[in-house]
Amino acid sequence: MSTVTISAADVNKLRQQTGAGMMDCRKALMESEGDFEKAIDYLRKKGQKVAANRSDRDAKEGVVIAKASADNTYGVIVNLSSETDFVSKNAEFIAFANSLTEIALNTKADSIDALKAAAMEGATVGDKLLEMVAKIGEKIDVVRYETMTAAAVVPYIHAGYRIGVLVGLNKAANEGVIAAGKDVAMQIAAMNPLAVDAESIPAEMVEREKAIALEQVAAEGKTGDMAEKIAMGKLNKFFKENTLLPQAFVKDGGKSVADYLKSVEADLTVASFKRIAVGS
Repeated sequence: MSTVTISAADVNKLRQQTGAGMMDCRKALMESEGDFEKAIDYLRKKGQKVAANRSDRDAKEGVVIAKASADNTYGVIVNLSSETDFVSKNAEFIAFANSLTEIALNTKADSIDALKAAAMEGATVGDKLLEMVAKIGEKIDVVRYETMTAAAVVPYIHAGYRIGVLVGLNKAANEGVIAAGKDVAMQIAAMNPLAVDAESIPAEMVEREKAIALEQVAAEGKTGDMAEKIAMGKLNKFFKENTLLPQAFVKDGGKSVADYLKSVEADLTVASFKRIAVGS
């Protein structure tokens, strides 16, 4: 055991640097014989141990942050998870998630691993995540991450950081395009469409929905061409309800989303979108 005297001021200094508890800081300094860098490493190692011990816990709470670059041509969504909503509603946790998202945006990290390897306050994002685990005592991690490049990328955060959306539009950003993108992002947050349009639905999903429709029609006693026609009608209804562009626009049910976009600019449309919800 170290014979180095650890003062209350030293413990407080380490606590301010790391956010770890007083007793943990005292023990770290004693184990590292007063060396602050070694003490920080000790706490990080403790954080790794805590993270491992909590790996079997569900982390279904958290926040989702969506941001776009200054020119609105690139965007990211980061889902930082926690175990409880008590932590996810904490201002420090939300600020940390915002900082991670800014780093993701600035570095254009192309994966969660790349984001965790990025520099953050003299360490890496991964190190800082482990420090948060040690400090807060919950499983905390980046669990989902999406990026987008488009002529215009519009971000939107819904319902107290519960849902994040990126909308990619085919026209360069201006005031009208950004406003339209925000409206469409709200639609995506609320309605959770499967894809932009029918052509964007995976073929296997289309075949499954068609098979279901045909079974329903057969159960009604319809056969032959009539059955095929009715089944296609059901399939088209599925596309209208579950893909973005043909959906009724939430702000004006008399228009589809596609019609609304055309009212802003004649050939304006959605090229792609990303949506992440907490716990999904």
